[in-house]
Amino acid sequence: MTDAPKKMIMGSMAVSGLVAVLALVDIIIGIPFRGSTMMDIMFLISAALVLFLCWDAWKDLR
Repeated sequence: MTDAPKKMIMGSMAVSGLVAVLALVDIIIGIPFRGSTMMDIMFLISAALVLFLCWDAWKDLR
């Protein structure tokens, strides 16, 4: 039962990292979203915030 929060944090970090990588790829080559650069920047900021919150929660679990 105590393993569930760790799995949730790791899953959130993985998804956030994937969003950040996809946003960077979209800024650089324009694939996969072909959206505006402003949305890509917002995705990067959001991913960074989620990664920070996950890191902080991971420290609290130790």
